[in-house]
Amino acid sequence: MTDRKAELAANLARVEERIAASCAAAGRAREDVTLVVVTKTYPASDVRILRELGVRHVAENRDQDAAPKAAACADLSLTWHFVGQLQTNKVRSVTSYADIVQSVDRPKLVTALSAAAVRGERELGCLIQVALDAESGERGERGGVAPDGVEELADAIAAAPGLRLGGLMTVAPLAGEYAGRQRAAFERLMEISSRLRSAHPAANMVSAGMSGDLEDAVAAGATHVRVGTAVLGVRPRLG
Repeated sequence: MTDRKAELAANLARVEERIAASCAAAGRAREDVTLVVVTKTYPASDVRILRELGVRHVAENRDQDAAPKAAACADLSLTWHFVGQLQTNKVRSVTSYADIVQSVDRPKLVTALSAAAVRGERELGCLIQVALDAESGERGERGGVAPDGVEELADAIAAAPGLRLGGLMTVAPLAGEYAGRQRAAFERLMEISSRLRSAHPAANMVSAGMSGDLEDAVAAGATHVRVGTAVLGVRPRLG
């Protein structure tokens, strides 16, 4: 086993222990939570190692990094998630490799994703990114739709050809009433998810929690956690 593979295996084992312990504490089954490894800034060789170690879901947040990496790993059986803010001029590229876009936050993006998915004869899973800080008028720079805009955006996705409404995603806010209160933030997301599922029962994915707060996300009921640093290490500086 190479040094890098050993390092990633050890890191994955630690993350797995954290998820399993969190599930046990919450009375949830371990298989109810999917680990999505965020591989941004790391090479395709790491993605290959992760797949050898059993990882099935990987995520990227920049198309310029993701597109060549996905192409280099096209022979692997992986589910690719796009988790970054997405500009409409990148939509055609992203829909060529992503299976799920977790950062849908505006009608214009829904229209562009639908057109690209139909053109590429693909079905694209979509999560609505919810900006919990928007409720207090202190919206940060991470994108997302305010909670009161979720219903309208969900209906648009559900009606759009080529798209499948999967559920919701959030990033713990750095501002507003939920700043520093990850558990409360994720519980609020679950409330919004419950309302969404009353109208769209199949939209049951809830993506929340990262390396530093995955326990809070699992406790709140998240179905997917997005972990980068805890698996891959501290990311190298770009440029």
